[in-house]
Amino acid sequence: MGGMDTSTARELRKAPTDAERALWKHLRLRQFNGYKFRRQQPIGHYIVDFACLEQRLVIELDGGQHAQQVEYDSERTKFLEAQGFRVLRFWNNQVLREVDAVKAAILEALISSG
Repeated sequence: MGGMDTSTARELRKAPTDAERALWKHLRLRQFNGYKFRRQQPIGHYIVDFACLEQRLVIELDGGQHAQQVEYDSERTKFLEAQGFRVLRFWNNQVLREVDAVKAAILEALISSG
């Protein structure tokens, strides 16, 4: 898979999944304990779902996956970790059904990285 340009990021921003929309409601506008998150943030040649740059934390949401996607995600995670980011992954249905548990895990990661 090749890199994405800014117009692709813009397209992704226009069409978030239900889970992204649900989580973004909690992360936007520094609502989440004052931490600033960005949506569809380019890092290197990847675009991550959410990133808190000051804490070097990336949050990725996943739907169902086939083997090719898992391999791609693994490469992407290795790249991000090499850049000093921690990567948290959640399934879309976790966000939709257990948003409080997801928020607790994100907060834990933010506190332990700060």
